[in-house]
Amino acid sequence: MRGIVILGAWMLLAAMPAQANDLHAGYYYPQPETREVYISEVPMANDATESSRAAFVVGLAAQQLKQSHAPGYHLFAKGAELEKIIIVATGPERYDNLFRMRALLASLTSMARATPLFAQSAQPYELNFLDFCKLMGFEQVTVSNGDNFAHQITIR
Repeated sequence: MRGIVILGAWMLLAAMPAQANDLHAGYYYPQPETREVYISEVPMANDATESSRAAFVVGLAAQQLKQSHAPGYHLFAKGAELEKIIIVATGPERYDNLFRMRALLASLTSMARATPLFAQSAQPYELNFLDFCKLMGFEQVTVSNGDNFAHQITIR
């Protein structure tokens, strides 16, 4: 019994830093309800830097502005080295479940394929948005409906 209590306490403590280090939860999005780890076989690009991650986010925002309608989400790069992407819906009933969030990520794959760095990949059409994030050096993607639901993906 004592071993189970110690194991339980250790597991609780091991999980706490990941939650405590998320300074953006409660500000840009609610505490994530769901989490997953995405393992990408794509190596990080040698020229992936804080500046290239910032340029990527600015480029995606510029693509949104070219559309004839208001964007359905806002995209931010955050973290000490801009290693996190935050995507937040701009209105109600958008990206309010895991399936809609994954559809958004699939849509972002198409947008990312238009960037020069994605085209440098040996097989760009076999990669998805999360692979591209890994290539750029992003370590985490959080998608939220901006109200009461958030999903967080750790990229390895």
